[in-house]
Amino acid sequence: MKKILSLLLAGAMTVSLTAACASEQTGGEAEKMTLKVWGPSEDQDPATGKWLQTTCEKFNQLNPQWDITFEYGVCGENDAGKKVTADVTAAADVYMYASDQLGMLMDAQALSQLGGQNLQAVKDNNSEAMINAVTYTDGGVYGVPFSPNTWFLYYNKNTYTEEDVKSLETMLQKGKVAMNVTDGWYLASFYVAGGGTLFGNKGTDSGAGIQFGGDAGTAVTDYLVDLMAHPNFINDKDNNVGLGLMTTGGCDAFFSGTWKAADVKAALGENYAAAALPAITINGEQKQLRSFAGAKAIGVNPNCKNQKAATALAVFLGSQEAQLAHYELRGVAPCHPNLVANEKIAADIAVAAQAATVATTAVAQPSLPAMNDFWAPAVNFGNELVNGTVTHANAREKTEAFVKAINGGQ
Repeated sequence: MKKILSLLLAGAMTVSLTAACASEQTGGEAEKMTLKVWGPSEDQDPATGKWLQTTCEKFNQLNPQWDITFEYGVCGENDAGKKVTADVTAAADVYMYASDQLGMLMDAQALSQLGGQNLQAVKDNNSEAMINAVTYTDGGVYGVPFSPNTWFLYYNKNTYTEEDVKSLETMLQKGKVAMNVTDGWYLASFYVAGGGTLFGNKGTDSGAGIQFGGDAGTAVTDYLVDLMAHPNFINDKDNNVGLGLMTTGGCDAFFSGTWKAADVKAALGENYAAAALPAITINGEQKQLRSFAGAKAIGVNPNCKNQKAATALAVFLGSQEAQLAHYELRGVAPCHPNLVANEKIAADIAVAAQAATVATTAVAQPSLPAMNDFWAPAVNFGNELVNGTVTHANAREKTEAFVKAINGGQ
């Protein structure tokens, strides 16, 4: 870690010198401007180090050619699609977003395309999966990734072995497992495991639609009917039940992301463990559950009057230095290859499980606008499964109705 910090300090000095030269070239007078920056409340909380404000001010110090006044606003990555598109011209100049909202933001003309050295920096410092997450169908890159975004398995290693957690059936035999099947982010994993696709094999073919039906889809629905009836399965409604029960010993495993790591660790203590997703058995065949994977990224509003400074800020917020601070202050998993490979960070149980999931048990989450048609019907269908409205007798009928709904009623 000391080596990494030394390299970061050296890099910061280089950036500072470059910035100083730029200032001299403009006659030594800094260009005054205001940049509106939005991010999650947790990134602005004094209790967790005010990562956003601290990083923005560091950027200001490293770039004396600009004299920037920052205006901060609260907007979580998952809310950007709605809040930014509500009034793009009044929205932040720089904001964070989850890559599944890329299509919605592009439709609203709310993202600037990266080019030149900024684009090269993103390509040099990210895996193909992270770059793809912020690449739109036109081939342009519209954001700077700063963290992978997916979900995986948390479990009590006093209940399960590393071999046990490779099979959901084995887990259900030995303990209680929670998952929120009323949330499409989790529900889809079963249909993808069964061979279903979303907008083609790469998630980019809008004409292909979502294919969760037919015999394969019905078999998945039948599996889910049985799963809902299993005495050791718990529906993790609102993504809060599993963790709550885990603290009292009423749950042995549940599915979530790195944002729950500290809470799970506090609940399980020395029995804290995490892993990539297990497989399920459908009609005697093992099928791998597959979570959606994307990225959390920083985007720039094309309506920003100071595009050069705003884009440079976005790149800095997604830099190795900023990601390291993000991890140290809030445990936000980095995506920069140097940090992912760092011995200390790789030893982080949740970060390691997330990396394994992205590499082995995940599919790219589609960012096409048509994906918006998926979420509400998935909630409705999930509730029908939990409530017992879906049965073996009507599994095919209900599955086809679900498929029609998630394809916009087509």
